[in-house]
Parts: sequence; structure tokens; C-alpha cells
Amino acid sequence: MADPTSPATTVTAVDTLKALPDDVFAISRDTLFWLRDDSTTALIAIGIAVGLFFAFRAIRWGVVRALGQNHPVTTWRGFLGRIVRRTRSFFIAALAADIVTHVIAPPGILQRAVDIVFTIGFAVQGAYWLREIILSLVQRRAANVADHAAFTSALGIITVLVNVIVWALALILVLDNLGVNVTALVAGLGVGGIAIGLAAQGIFGDLFAALAILFDRPFSVGDTISFGGNSGTVEAIGLKTVRIRLLSGEQLIVSNAKLLESQITNLARVEERRVPLRFGIIYQTAPEAVASLPGEVEALIEPIEGARFGRLHMTAFGTSSLDFELIFFVTSGDYAEMMRVRHELCIAMLRRFAELGIDFAYPTQVAFTAAPDGTLIDPRTVVTAGA
Repeated sequence: MADPTSPATTVTAVDTLKALPDDVFAISRDTLFWLRDDSTTALIAIGIAVGLFFAFRAIRWGVVRALGQNHPVTTWRGFLGRIVRRTRSFFIAALAADIVTHVIAPPGILQRAVDIVFTIGFAVQGAYWLREIILSLVQRRAANVADHAAFTSALGIITVLVNVIVWALALILVLDNLGVNVTALVAGLGVGGIAIGLAAQGIFGDLFAALAILFDRPFSVGDTISFGGNSGTVEAIGLKTVRIRLLSGEQLIVSNAKLLESQITNLARVEERRVPLRFGIIYQTAPEAVASLPGEVEALIEPIEGARFGRLHMTAFGTSSLDFELIFFVTSGDYAEMMRVRHELCIAMLRRFAELGIDFAYPTQVAFTAAPDGTLIDPRTVVTAGA
């Protein structure tokens, strides 16, 4: 029986290995030759790769520890920590091997194999990083969303869309680097995406409108809004519809896309209300009393909490009154607060005008009669004389 360690046996094994099909065993054969002929360099390369692997893992651990574990994604520490934690060991190992193969030249086919593994690892890791960056930015943008249930649903849809996009890009990148012609694949994905978009454009329209509402925040749950002749309080923001409790009591359900197509007034974000108040006084009021009205009304507004005087001017000689326009401001956006200030001011004006002997005008009509000789008789004089 021949000694397997003898030179003859070794030559026979090498010859047999050389005779194996190149497309199946080329990497193993060349690697074996490299390990046999340049074992010292091979061991150094393996040692450096292992050292780099553990060094990179130690750096990842140190960065994660320095950034901390309990920071929310809305802070830069939480944002970076989340991305670093998603760095996979497979990518670190592929990176270490790729660095070594570019420093210590292995057989060409082995280097090509490492490059392919690194490309796959980089594509997968890039998909993880891109996914985490997008989702982290979405969560940072929506950190103050009041409707957390709707946001959770929206985030689930966004996660699905992001996963499909990033992993499709990663797959195309890997196939392209492996020498596969991806032109037909990209064209097919484009046509399929267009077909799906056309088939479900109504659903996607409401979905993206919901995302616009959640992230752009034209209004939030609890805000009172006015649109299309309707006014009410937003109760819920869903993926397809918004539910609004109208001032009259009933609930209005409107699609997200239709709502955003309307001009919306957010009454909850009014910081200060400008309130006009028009009134008229009788023509018999003395000119001096008319001229003193701006100062008198301003003095009435100053003591009222939350009110600020704007202006008061006589605007016209009406059919039965001297017409005035009062502008004052309520330093609150609350509608009930505005009505309270307006009520207190009206009561104060009634009292003060009564003290000044100024009468508010109301629609009146005076009829004059004529005596037998054609002379006009003032009915007010007749009434006064009879009294």
C-alpha cells in the first residue's frame, strides 16, 4: 500500500485535482496551490483579515456604546446609533477580506470571488442602511404627530414600500455586478409599477395624501378646520379618510385626497383674532359726542382681559343712522374667548352710551303731513305739544 504522504502520492493528487473541471473546482484548485506554494503569505493574509474583522466589530461596539442605547431617533445620537447597530457582521467580514485581497495579491480567481462576496455584502448592507435612514427620517419628521395609531399604520405602509424599493435596488446591483443583463429586469419592474399604479391610483392617491397630512401637518387631530363651507373638529386621520365632527354635531367622513384639494382654514392655529363691530347712532347726536366716541370706546376696551383696541371711525351717513366701524383684537385664537370679549364690550358700550345720552339707531321712518294751506307739519312737534 502506497504511503499517501509520499511525493508520488502528492503528485498524483495534484494531477488529479488539475484534471477536475475548471468551472466547478477552479477556486479550490488555485487556492490550494496558493496555500501550498505560498503558505506564509496565505497565513498572514488570513490573520490580517481576522484581525480586521474583530477590530471593526470592536469599533462598532465602541461607537454604539458611546452613542448610548436609550436615545430616541429624534436626536442625532439615536439617529446615528440606530444606523450603526444595523451594520452586519457579514458585511464587516467581507470588507476585511476585500481589504486584505487588495494588499496581499491572492490568485486572481480567488480575488474575484472575494470581490463578488464583498459586492453582495455591500449591496445588502447598503439596503439596510438606506432603509434605516429613510425610516429614521420619517420618524423624526413625525415625532409630534398626535394620532399615533394612524401614524403606526402609515409607518407600516411606508416600511413595506421602502423594503420593496431598497431590496429591489440591491438585487439589481448584485445581478449587474455578477454579469447578468438587468436591462430587461429594470424594464419589467418599470412596466409592472406603472400597471399597479394605474390600477390602484385612487388608493395610492389617498395613501400619499394621508402621508402628506401626517408629515406636512396642515392640521392635527383636535384642530378645528373650515373647508368647502363646512366647519368642524378633526377626530381621526386614517390612511384613506379623515373624520370630522361638524359644529352641527354630525360626523363628516371625507377622503384624504379630496380634502387636500380644498382650501382649508385651520381655526385652531389662530394666534390673534381681528374682530369688526359695526353700529349706528341717531342723527340727533351732538357732533362733540360723535367726535369723542373713539376715546370713549378705547377706554372701555382697555380693562377687558384679552382685548386690544384697533380703531373706531365713522364710515357713512346711513338712511337712519350715523354708521361706525369698530375694530378690536382678541389676543387668543379660541372662538369662545372671542365671543366672551365681544359680549363684555357690547354690554360696556350700552352702559356708557346710556350715561352719555347717546342712542343707538334702529331703522325708522318719519311721515310728514300737511296743513290745509300746504304747510308741512312735523309729527314730532305735535306729539311733544300733546304731551
